[in-house]
Amino acid sequence: MKQPNADQADYWSSTAGQKWVTYQADLDRLLAGVLDAVLDAAQVQPGEHVLDIGCGTGASTAELARLVGPAGHVTALDISAPLLDLARRRAAAPNVSFTRADAQTHAFDGQADLVFSRFGVMFFEDPVAAFTNLRTGLRPGGRLAMICWQDMPANPWFQVPFDAAVSRLGRPSALPPNAPGPTAFKDIDRVTGLLSDAGWNDPHGDRIEVDLIPPQDLTEAAAFAATLGPASRTLAEKDGTEEDARAITETIAGALRAFETDAGLRVPSHLIIYTARNTA
Repeated sequence: MKQPNADQADYWSSTAGQKWVTYQADLDRLLAGVLDAVLDAAQVQPGEHVLDIGCGTGASTAELARLVGPAGHVTALDISAPLLDLARRRAAAPNVSFTRADAQTHAFDGQADLVFSRFGVMFFEDPVAAFTNLRTGLRPGGRLAMICWQDMPANPWFQVPFDAAVSRLGRPSALPPNAPGPTAFKDIDRVTGLLSDAGWNDPHGDRIEVDLIPPQDLTEAAAFAATLGPASRTLAEKDGTEEDARAITETIAGALRAFETDAGLRVPSHLIIYTARNTA
């Protein structure tokens, strides 16, 4: 029988997942403000035990380890071997452990104070089962803090490359509503309902805006945006050529000029921070 989230495991361990390793430094810079926002909401305390779900290449893990200090511990989980291998090299510390695992099915020990995630929870095949299982990782009174994207039209970093690719190649096949993916948790009512169904107390979602900081050269920023996300998916599905890729990148670069500021290139993002508690 097929394992839960097998498609996600294959995807994040494939060439697509390897891109996140290749572009690790650019992604860390791009999402620095996002990480700061969810860390602020999580209120991590020295001595706490934190589960870092979907730790990726380790940026969140390293910062969580710094905040909990030597008396605390961070258990970092990811389903992708390439991402986790890099995380182990980047964020190795005495108070950190890494596990390649699917958080929907992994056997937790119930000792954590916080379940934390920066963009690592929107890919579950069965979100209620996943969040029910995550709750077993917490002590009574433990808490959840995670950050997710709002919908694509609210996020130029997704919408601009998508529009450029569609203009060149046509629309890709439609994904099912709420399919696992970056914007799967865009609906606060739906997600807080999922958390309630999974046994969490006081689920809440707050919409926030954070500036993303891409590479400051427009051509580099456009190439980066075209390589990860909806433009890349459309190019692959439509068998786009190198000429198509260059044309799409040029269109993205032109559109990104709208986001040049006195402080440099800044692309606004619209996000949701979800919080909840385990009072069982």
